[in-house]
Amino acid sequence: MLKWLWLSAVVIVLDQITKYMVSDSLLLFQSVPIMPSLNMVLAHNTGAAFSFLSDAGGWQRWFFAVLAMVVSVVIVVWMKRLKQNEQRLAVALSLVLGGAVGNAWDRLVHGYVVDFIDIYYGDWHWPAFNVADSAITVGAVLLILDALFNREDQPQAEKK
Repeated sequence: MLKWLWLSAVVIVLDQITKYMVSDSLLLFQSVPIMPSLNMVLAHNTGAAFSFLSDAGGWQRWFFAVLAMVVSVVIVVWMKRLKQNEQRLAVALSLVLGGAVGNAWDRLVHGYVVDFIDIYYGDWHWPAFNVADSAITVGAVLLILDALFNREDQPQAEKK
């Protein structure tokens, strides 16, 4: 199922292009309204999801980069072992892989992840995110759905 790696590549390219465009167009923390409840804002996240460990002193850059690379290798090995009928799982893993590599690239090159999508309601703002984060989220949801609803490989309950 390594044929799905093209999807990871698309995620990485879209992620890096959008991050470059936003970084080239906006100043740090500059916010541009796109539509109601959606802004484009340039943010640099030195931590993980929701800025977890963002003020940890710098070691987290290397920790999260190495973690992303280890997870990426595990995902590629997992994908290589998938059966032909496990396409939903392959798509999910490809999305997670593309997102992980896109964010790891930022950490290695810049020391932070470029975030720019700001969704809000009133004064409440969801933490800024990017294309890679979106791909990871969609991939994770697909993984959960596959785990919950993929009954092809699970043993059938005994009939009474």
